[in-house]
Amino acid sequence: MTQGILALVTSTGCASASALQSLTDAMHIPHLYVQRSGEGSPRTACQLNPSPDGQRYTLAARPPVRLNEVMLTLVGELRWQKFIVFYDNEYDIRGLQSFLDQTSRQGLDVSLQRVDRNISKVFSNLFNTMRTEELNRYRDTLRRAILLLSPRGAEAFIQQAVETNLASKDSHWVFVNEEISDTEIMELAHSALGRMTVIRQIFPLWRDSNVRCMRNNHRISSLLCDPQEGYLQSLEVSNLYLYDSVLALANAFHRKLVDRKWHSMASLNCIKKSTKPWNGGWSMLENIQMGHITGLTGTMDFKANGSNSHVQFEILGTSFSETFGKDVKRLATWDSVHGLNGSLKESRIENGMQGVTVKVVTLLEDPFVMVAENILGQPKRYKGFSIDVLDALAKILGFKYEIYQVADSKYGSQLPNGSWNGMIGELINKRADLAVSAITITPERESAVDFSKRYMDYSVGILLRKPEEKINIFSLFAPFDLAVWGCIAAAIPVVGVLIFLLSRMQSLRTQNPPGPHQQPATQASNSLYSAIWIVYGAFVQQGGDSVVSSVALRIVMGSWWLFTLIVCSSYTANLAAYLTVSRMDNNVRTFQDLSRQMDVSYGTVRDSAVYEYFKNKGTNPLEQDSTYAELWRTISKNNGHDYSVSSPSEGIRKAKKGPYAFLWDMAVVEYAALTDDDCTITVTGNSMSSKGYGIAMQHGSPYRDLFSQKILELQEKGDLDILKQKWWPRTGRCDLNSHSNTTPDGRSLKLHSFAGVFCVLAAGLLLACLVAGLEMWWNSNRCGQEQPKEVTKDYRLARVSGPLTYNDITTASPEGRKDIWTERERDWDEAEAIDTGQGGESGTGASAYEQSYGRGHGAQADPWPVYRDLCAGHRQHAAQPAAGVCAGLPGHGPVCEHLSPGGGPWGGPGSDTSSGPWQHTPPPPPQQLHHPLHSVQTQSSQRGAVPTESRQDTHANVIPGSSRRTHPRSH
Repeated sequence: MTQGILALVTSTGCASASALQSLTDAMHIPHLYVQRSGEGSPRTACQLNPSPDGQRYTLAARPPVRLNEVMLTLVGELRWQKFIVFYDNEYDIRGLQSFLDQTSRQGLDVSLQRVDRNISKVFSNLFNTMRTEELNRYRDTLRRAILLLSPRGAEAFIQQAVETNLASKDSHWVFVNEEISDTEIMELAHSALGRMTVIRQIFPLWRDSNVRCMRNNHRISSLLCDPQEGYLQSLEVSNLYLYDSVLALANAFHRKLVDRKWHSMASLNCIKKSTKPWNGGWSMLENIQMGHITGLTGTMDFKANGSNSHVQFEILGTSFSETFGKDVKRLATWDSVHGLNGSLKESRIENGMQGVTVKVVTLLEDPFVMVAENILGQPKRYKGFSIDVLDALAKILGFKYEIYQVADSKYGSQLPNGSWNGMIGELINKRADLAVSAITITPERESAVDFSKRYMDYSVGILLRKPEEKINIFSLFAPFDLAVWGCIAAAIPVVGVLIFLLSRMQSLRTQNPPGPHQQPATQASNSLYSAIWIVYGAFVQQGGDSVVSSVALRIVMGSWWLFTLIVCSSYTANLAAYLTVSRMDNNVRTFQDLSRQMDVSYGTVRDSAVYEYFKNKGTNPLEQDSTYAELWRTISKNNGHDYSVSSPSEGIRKAKKGPYAFLWDMAVVEYAALTDDDCTITVTGNSMSSKGYGIAMQHGSPYRDLFSQKILELQEKGDLDILKQKWWPRTGRCDLNSHSNTTPDGRSLKLHSFAGVFCVLAAGLLLACLVAGLEMWWNSNRCGQEQPKEVTKDYRLARVSGPLTYNDITTASPEGRKDIWTERERDWDEAEAIDTGQGGESGTGASAYEQSYGRGHGAQADPWPVYRDLCAGHRQHAAQPAAGVCAGLPGHGPVCEHLSPGGGPWGGPGSDTSSGPWQHTPPPPPQQLHHPLHSVQTQSSQRGAVPTESRQDTHANVIPGSSRRTHPRSH
């Protein structure tokens, strides 16, 4: 005290508390007092002396003794008229004064007997002092007994009563003590003969692990807050109140520091008369009294009288029924506000429930409870899964029931004032015996009423409208943006133009003919059309039509091929990713998916079990998953009025109309989806499968164990599965698996996704047909305007002197080869006939030739000698058996005729497959064959033909026009 005391926390008996109260009142020191009972005996009321100046600094942290009130309630419920009260030496008999006064006013016969520590001596004295008649009367009195003893003393007392044959099978023992553990209760129940009832103090059990260990932002050790830990069960009640008292002081000190109203501690001395009380004591006491904490013992606050009034008792007991043995169960609870909650009436159920009529409260919830077709003038009838279960139990147990709907259409939740609404409120107020509907078993409800075993598992589902499938026939073009496709389309003609220009430049630089061992330059890309076609063929990976020899052209083509490779690879990769993502779009399958998306709003029924579940999960600071916090923010927006609904039917209607997800019981929403008229809604998601649906009944109801046993039998027989199949068929009006099975089928491309390719193909085919029609129309008009004879001669000469590729020969059948040369022979004959006038007018033919030749080579001499020389040369050549003939052209070098060993266009008249090697001479460059009749001029100007150096060649690709001057008849 000399160093200063802020407050004092003590746990003593009544005598020590009075002395400490005098000290703290004199020194103005706040005092938190926790009353402790001696050696396990029940507490008695401890009266504190009033302060002389009226300012008492002692606060009672442990609530006053309320055992007398609980015992009076119990005696009234059990309707006892005669009973005996046993108490031990440590118990203060003055604590029973109020109890005895009340029983005396009610005319009850109450006996008192003190029990010494030597229990066996007590019963031996009874037999020594009482006669047989007195013992019989005493045995009758002992059938109803209240034990105010310690747990060990009560167990020893009951054992002695059983051994001395003073207890019987219909004895009823009531053990009253605030502090008794579960183990001690089980020992008492198994040692007692007859029925055992236990009254003890309990504290709010935070069954939800989310808030169990958090008290006003204060973290409590799991050893103290977890009921599964044995350490918490072994603690005395007084120690729990000591923990909460220290917590209350710590919060008061913190508020003082925050408000900056701290008073320095004064040195106190009881010996010195000059010592003055602490000036800050009263301010500190008021700060403690204004505090409100929630600790291990529940809510702790101090009223004007300086005591904590929050206290709750639990009444446990065993049943008389031999079917269930000595199992201990909760019968009822008692608190200072609501009194008794439950039923303590003795009930012996030996022949089931034959002839019993119970009142059942229900709530409409498809498909659990629905209104059936009613007949006018008769009571309302109901149907549904829960009604079928109730009918099955009624048939087995033999009871009848009267059913009615709850007025407020709620299952039941606890209100701020501590009362319950809905069906739970009907049971608590004893207006109904059973509650049957889609009511779930929760810890909060189990603290108020009893439940049978679950008859169906419970989970939360997500009801939402089926997503409308978006059809895009050009989805295959989606991997690239429109700008990328435009750039690719523009690159094709740009590269084609570049190749065309480079090819033209190369042809202008190479005017001289190639050497003996050189290949002729390609002409495939000399036109712009051919160049663009080559570029397009490379882009679609179909190759080119020519061989390029220029380095610049090879660089351009190599760059284009690399560009094509990168574009095709990127398109393939992006297409696979796009199709994967498109299958995942708009698929809400879990609560995580629902919390991450922003397109669909969601909610549940306000003030329901689902609503409370998301509230507890979302507001838990220890929850690592942020999914529930995000869900709760949306559900509870504007106190649940923005997205949550008032009833399940409203939520189902809202989910059908638009983008809204309704979170509710999986069984209810699954039935709604199965029976939907349009089959536009589906169900997904699953959670909280550890809960279930049960039948609720009053606390301590004698029907609970019977109902639980029969429900288990129905599950084992499979009857419940048959009822489930009746209301939740696998194949109903709507198929719930149609939405969930979209993932496996989504791996294959649908027709509407691939239709764009067919559209492109159809567009190409239509364009080709259109162009072909335009070409036919253009050619028909052009041919009609020209002279037939001139056209015919030019056409025939061009066909005879035109180039013939190697592929035309090798890929044709033998008959095809004959057709080729027969056609060329016919062209020669018709051209010669035109010239000689046999097939037409010679003048016209000469004019056509002269015009054709003049356009190719400018002004020349008379062409007719040349043409005659051509024919004469042809005849001369036909007579020569040589393998090859070379003819010199003015200014162009020699022009050689190519012969093949087997005859044909390259062979002489007498050639044979077995004689003569393959003869080949380099063909003239393309620029020397500018006009089809150019070979005719060179033939007439060069009479002498000198054979060139022959070489072996089996892969000639191009046969120049000069090699075809030999008349086909010479073959």
